[in-house]
This record gives sequence, structure tokens and C-alpha cells, in this order.
Amino acid sequence: MNNRYDVVIAGAGPAGAQCARDLAARGYDVVVLETESEDEFPRQSNKSTAGTFPSMMSSFGVPDDVVMQYTDKVVLESPTDHYVREQPGAVLEFADFKRFLVKDGRDDGAEYRFDARVTAPITEGGEIVGVRYNGDEEVYGEIVVDATGPAAPLAKKLGVVDLKRENHAIGIEFEFEGIDVDRPGFADLHDAMMLRLDHELAPGGYSWIFHTGEDTAKVGLCYLSSDQYQRYGRDDFSIDDYLNHWLETDPRLRNATRLEGKMHRGSAHIQMPGKMHTDRFMAIGDTVPTVDPLWGEGINKCMQSGRVAAATADSCLKHGDLEPTAENLEVYETLWHRDVAPNMRARLLMTRLLYFAPNDRYDRLMADLQRFDDDTLAKANNGDPFAITSLLHAEDLPILARFAKEELKLSDFNPLS
Repeated sequence: MNNRYDVVIAGAGPAGAQCARDLAARGYDVVVLETESEDEFPRQSNKSTAGTFPSMMSSFGVPDDVVMQYTDKVVLESPTDHYVREQPGAVLEFADFKRFLVKDGRDDGAEYRFDARVTAPITEGGEIVGVRYNGDEEVYGEIVVDATGPAAPLAKKLGVVDLKRENHAIGIEFEFEGIDVDRPGFADLHDAMMLRLDHELAPGGYSWIFHTGEDTAKVGLCYLSSDQYQRYGRDDFSIDDYLNHWLETDPRLRNATRLEGKMHRGSAHIQMPGKMHTDRFMAIGDTVPTVDPLWGEGINKCMQSGRVAAATADSCLKHGDLEPTAENLEVYETLWHRDVAPNMRARLLMTRLLYFAPNDRYDRLMADLQRFDDDTLAKANNGDPFAITSLLHAEDLPILARFAKEELKLSDFNPLS
């Protein structure tokens, strides 16, 4: 078995697999180390709601046969109101999508090693030169990429990432049949991805129903688990209790039946990324905080991070005399902030303020969304400070004051400081 490659990638999720696809297509020797067994992949890592947009599919050549349902609108709900925006989307079968990425990369020459649990970096002279996996097995590369998600066994030991517990978000989702997708008094959820802001169901977060055809849908919720956002929560409720509470109280879900084997749990960190690379090394995907902080979209972000990492590796490797030092890999972080998550700081601040607001402010937000034009809303969604300010009212001053006070309390670990 070969043990020397141009690039070694830990993790076969969307970020790692896309990075491997791009590098293999350029003719580089690349190997991907994946913890799961190939026969079961991705049973343990099938954790994404897999809502995305046609632009992602066309950009990365994703085929239609991994799509469960194409959607044509996004619905935002508050406890008593809703807002509908025409927006094409796609709900993927996440397991099929991940298997496609692996197969496509292999077709171009990428090597995959399953049952390969990465444990530590191999260093020489203070620089990473390879990866140790399954205890005592080793593989070496000119560049090493950590795409293992929050576990980050390489990035943490190299001091590249600092994922804070208080910025940890958790999520749970089931797939159901028997959903009443056009219940009177609610928005029509046919061919829709719906996100609901309601602390009764997801304190410090949001819940969702993604239509997957006929009377089936993905139903789940996620929230930030820190005390700052759990002020609206119940001490005796776990995330499973909140989902069960929603099933019991929402008439659209009352007659729903869980589909066997269709349960997903996941987590991510909602914070500003710090350092993302060092000599001969890059951290991509959810190994750094890549998920969109506002609406939780992660697939496109992870794919983009894999792509810019591959482009960065190519910029060094195609010149035989250009060492992949931290200085020469700096372009990765530049591209990340430009292409993967522009305006990340402003969007993160808006996210923290949004989840801090009480339920009655969510009801008013729906009315605000109704009166603004698409251009203003798009700018606000992208973090434009003037567009965000236009969504605020004089009555929001007490909320803003409390929010600022809480942020000062958390200044020692505040990702915005």
C-alpha cells in the first residue's frame, strides 16, 4: 500500500470528499481516511438535513438522483405568523449524496481508506508531514487536510482550532410520513423548506419542516446550548423532549409516523473561526465553524471550503519548488473569507441577536419581512449593516441593551470580541 501522497485528507464528508474530487481531477495523488466502514458509510455520519440550493448542485456537478425533493419556496414561521419567499431549493438524500462524492472522486483517481480512524499528526521539525491512524498505521503527504468536523483530531493537536463549548449547537431530526403539509391556518408547505423561530420548540435556535414529497417530510430542531440562549428553555427538557413536544402540539404533525431508521443527530459550532491553517496543513468544513450562522446551511459552505483548499494546495504543488509553508497557504484563509463566508462577523452578530429576541419579536419580524423588498432582505441576509438596521424598531432598544450587557459578560470567550 502506498504511504506517500501529494495530499492526505482526514474525513470523507462533503468538505473532504469535494477537496479530494478537485485534487484528483487535477491529477494529484490524494488519499482520504474515513473512520466508518465502507459497507455502512455513511450510517454514523448521516447527520445533515441536506437542504441546499440549485446553485450548489450546478457548481459542483451534483446529479438529480441524490435529490429527494426539489422545492420552490422558503417559509419562515413565528409562533403566530409566517412569511413566504419564492426560492428554489433541493432536499437531498444525504447518504446518497455522500456516496456520490466518494464514487466521483474515485473515478478521477482519489484513493479512499475506510475503517481508518485518524488519531494524531506526524510531525518533523515542528511541521506536520503525515497522519497516524488506527493506532500505529501511518501515511505521509506534502499537505494534510483535516475535514473530520468538530472532533478535529489533527487541527486541535496542531493548535489550529479553538472550538468553544458555549458556542456549540446541537440538532435532531426525524423523517416522517403522514404530515399535514397544507393545514388551514398555516402556510402551504408543499415543495417548501420551512424554518420556525419559536422558543417554545427550540430555545435559542429554530425548528424546521422540509417537504420530501407527498405527505413526507424531514422534521427537526436545533439550538445553541449555552446558558445565554437557554434562558427560554426548560431545565427538565432534553432536545428529544422538545421535538416530542412539537409533535404533540402542532396539528400538522399529530398524525405523523416516524420512518424507521431515519433519525439524524448532529452538532456544529456557531462562532468566528480563528486560525485555519499552518505549515503544510489546512482545516476545512466543520473542523472550523463553517455552517452558515443564520440559517444553518452547511453543505454548500463545506463544499466551497473543500474547493478553496484544493485550489490553495494546487497553487503550491503545481510549482515543484514552492513549499506549502503557512505563508504560502495563507491564500486559503483569504479565499475562505471572500468566497465561503463573506461578512461572517456581521451575520454572526445578527444570529446571536435573533436567537436572543423573545417570541413576540419574531411575530413582528414576520410583518417586517412582508413590507421589505427582495433586495433589502437579500442584503440583510448577507450581513449588510444598513439593511439589518432597517429591520429594527425603537421598541427594540431594551432588547438591544440586554443583548449588549450579555455580550459584555461573555467577553472573555465572545467570538465577536
